[in-house]
Amino acid sequence: MKKIHESIYYCLTVLTLFSSCNKFNGAINTDPNNPTKASGTQLIANSEQFLPTLSSSPFGVHYPQYLSNTSFPDNSRYVTTNFNFYGLYQGPLINLQNVITNTALDASEGPIANQIAVAKILKAYFIWHATDRWGPLPYTEALKGKENFTPKYDTQQSIYNSLFTLLDEANASLVNGNLKNDIVYGGDVSKWKRLGNTIHLLMALRLSKVDPNTGSAEFNKALTNGIITANTDNLAYPHLAVTAQENYWYNSFTVLGRNWFAVSKPVVDFMLPLNDPRLPVFATKNNAGNYVGLDYGLATTVTPGNYSLLGTAIRQQNSPVYLVTYAQALFALAEAAKRGWISGGDATAKTNYDLAIEQSIRQWNNNDISGLAAYKLNASVIYNSANALEQIGNQRWVHLFMHGYEGWAEWRRTGFPSFLAPPPNNNGKLIPRREGYPTQEQANNTENYKAAIAGFPYLGGDDLNTRVWWDKP
Repeated sequence: MKKIHESIYYCLTVLTLFSSCNKFNGAINTDPNNPTKASGTQLIANSEQFLPTLSSSPFGVHYPQYLSNTSFPDNSRYVTTNFNFYGLYQGPLINLQNVITNTALDASEGPIANQIAVAKILKAYFIWHATDRWGPLPYTEALKGKENFTPKYDTQQSIYNSLFTLLDEANASLVNGNLKNDIVYGGDVSKWKRLGNTIHLLMALRLSKVDPNTGSAEFNKALTNGIITANTDNLAYPHLAVTAQENYWYNSFTVLGRNWFAVSKPVVDFMLPLNDPRLPVFATKNNAGNYVGLDYGLATTVTPGNYSLLGTAIRQQNSPVYLVTYAQALFALAEAAKRGWISGGDATAKTNYDLAIEQSIRQWNNNDISGLAAYKLNASVIYNSANALEQIGNQRWVHLFMHGYEGWAEWRRTGFPSFLAPPPNNNGKLIPRREGYPTQEQANNTENYKAAIAGFPYLGGDDLNTRVWWDKP
């Protein structure tokens, strides 16, 4: 009898187990570490974390002479010639390319069309930054992985044309529906749309000397599609008060205790006589209680306390990094009106110039414009049609403070400010016009590297003194 009961119990147990299997719905056989759909938004977020590196650089801040070195002056004396772009390709660009080409993105993270469009906008921004630093770059054959380890270099002109097309595609394909995991805009695709068009507009202005017809056409296309309209649209990387996401300059000054960077004499000497309300944000007072800029490019070490160091508001652990801004777009509109690219002439140029100064002060001074009215009464600040392009260029330079590579690009394009000078007693070295290619390329991609150097007549050699395509004298 006991054996009969055991047999019945065994049968019932087996039947119960089999009848309960449908509760798993196959999930037990799914590997959570190998999802069937790719997370495009996490790849985008990872790429976004590289954005501060486009601004927070101990090299970029020196080319437009925003900062001077109190110690270790090599960077401001242009000792380094070759710079590595591999990190951009191996980091954000390959991630973004994977989003653009992936056929199995996860729609639960937001419309797939928007994931691809945002990836295209960011890809365009990173490549624009890179080509303006180095000139010709691997582009059409790049980001192929093991399919091509030796991509050819494309001309900068062809890269610009490709990026205009890429941004057109992004603008046309964005649809309603926000994204997850977005660090900079919280997934708001309307802001991404305006950002993409603003990048397009700023890129177009870069052609003001080399190809003004194309530049004007692309500028107006971007303007029609809709650009940034407020400081709340700014592309600003939001650092956090945690070690893993802290501001580069906080780490340098506070964590490492390096008072190596003073605000340059050109910056302080330009801003101080005008009682510029942004100066207390940009710079500290020295030990004597004064704003004193450090001569740019000195070969010797100085006492940091004698000079104005980088402002404390800019080097907090969670201080944001400003990359593409409303004031920047307004300065572009002012210049476009003065150049006749958009209608309105000097009247429109003045309107946008004045508003750009206001929005710059609002951006840097936490929306405080108490010093704005007095500042605008300075004779050199009041819009003057006779030297408007210089005024716009100088004010743009101030506004772009700490976004060194962008300030440097605008100085190369416009020549403003005209008072920037090479470091003294530096073997005749001039302010750089580009950066040299990674030294590894000479071995890793020899033939294409040689073709890049020899095949483009506007490059005189792989050094700091040759001009990129749009940088015409």
